[in-house]
Amino acid sequence: MSYIIPVWDLPSIPVAGRSERFPVRHIYCVGRNYSEHAKEMGGDASKEPPFFFTKPADAIVPVVDPDVGSVRYPAATKNYQYELELVAAVGASGANLAPERANEIIYGYAVGLDMTRRDLQIDMREKKRPWDLGKSFAEAAPIGPVHPVAQVGHPNRGRIALDVNGETRQQGDLAAMIWDVPHVLHFLSQYYELLPGDLVFTGTPAGVGPVVPGDLLVGRIEGLGGLSVRIAPPR
Repeated sequence: MSYIIPVWDLPSIPVAGRSERFPVRHIYCVGRNYSEHAKEMGGDASKEPPFFFTKPADAIVPVVDPDVGSVRYPAATKNYQYELELVAAVGASGANLAPERANEIIYGYAVGLDMTRRDLQIDMREKKRPWDLGKSFAEAAPIGPVHPVAQVGHPNRGRIALDVNGETRQQGDLAAMIWDVPHVLHFLSQYYELLPGDLVFTGTPAGVGPVVPGDLLVGRIEGLGGLSVRIAPPR
């Protein structure tokens, strides 16, 4: 098949312990899935059903520990923030999933960062407009290798923490999620058919904040290793 413009590379992520890679189709993110983060953002997520937003596949920046990835400071923002998250990688299709069956479609898990142009997100939120300008842009989703379920099981508790320049900024436990991963997939699958290659970012603990060029972010989730990213100057 021929195309009228050059075809870009398929976004993909390394798989821990394998030479094959995990191709990325679509990125879904759940907002405010830890109570303390919901409070710092001015809400109370425990009283609301989950809500979702998306990122493009070209937001992916794969990083293999102990390497340090590079993410450029994006355009049009003065408040660029991190959000460390557990990411579920979907390996089978599913729609209208019951929570007790949702884990069956998961291939594995990874450590990810939901990078956010917070000033643009807040501006759009106040105008009751979509969050795309704040959340959906290139290099907005650095991510570590996918760890297959066969190796790590289904993490539902364990430390999740992020350091910036050696100082701990975020610290929590996966058990503190308002909706665990099966329920996140249950809710999401009422609106979309989840397909192999989809990634689901499952929310971040409290402690989000701004970074600037030169800052080093090191995130870790117990059992899934680390993700290190340095913020590069803007283009």
